[in-house]
Amino acid sequence: MSDFRFTRPNGFPPIVKNLIIINALVFIAQLTLANRFSITEWFMLWPIMPDQLHKLLVESGAPEAGQQFKPYQIVTHMFSHSPSTFFHILFNMFTLWMFGRVLENVWGGERFLFFYLACGLGAAALHLGMQYVRCEELLSFFQANNYKAIQDNIGAISPALGASGAVMGVMAAFAFVFPNTELFIMFIPFPVKAKWAMLGLAAIDLFGGVTSIPGDNIAHFAHLGGAITGFLIVYYWNKTNRRSLY
Repeated sequence: MSDFRFTRPNGFPPIVKNLIIINALVFIAQLTLANRFSITEWFMLWPIMPDQLHKLLVESGAPEAGQQFKPYQIVTHMFSHSPSTFFHILFNMFTLWMFGRVLENVWGGERFLFFYLACGLGAAALHLGMQYVRCEELLSFFQANNYKAIQDNIGAISPALGASGAVMGVMAAFAFVFPNTELFIMFIPFPVKAKWAMLGLAAIDLFGGVTSIPGDNIAHFAHLGGAITGFLIVYYWNKTNRRSLY
């Protein structure tokens, strides 16, 4: 006789719950201590740029010449959000809860925490790599006195913050493990399977990352870095029992 035991999924598992609490506490600290401490500026992920470029930015008075890259920012940036809008943290935490709780129930807390942090680090790695390339391009514009190009590309080396990269990794993993789950997405009047929704989001980020759109302040390559890292980890975990992406 087989021993079958049903376990009810936890609607708010501990790792997801504590990640949301930590992000909320950091957000509150950003709002309440902004006048005394530059918490947001400290926690942001600033680009790794050549010293010569940093000196030129300081001399030009560009806001991108504020803080410089510090190793701890690789971690702190994914627990802090823009204090100027509540939507940023609300969307990230809602998405983490919606998809992350399912994965934590399937994998367990320890594996999910490792996965989440790894996706955040992968997001930071790709973002920093692309920004370093852009820093080299911007330095060449300074050296050529191409002020129009400098003005058009200065925003490409702005600092990044937010859990979006890690959350994109969670979404990529969900789409891999549950590819045919139908999702209802805002402004789309019909359900979309998770695999197509994730591919659509990745395509949007790729387009946004390689094009220059005025007013676009989204770290698209951080999103892609998190999604790629998440996909590779889950692919490795499932290589002996692969699910078809149909």
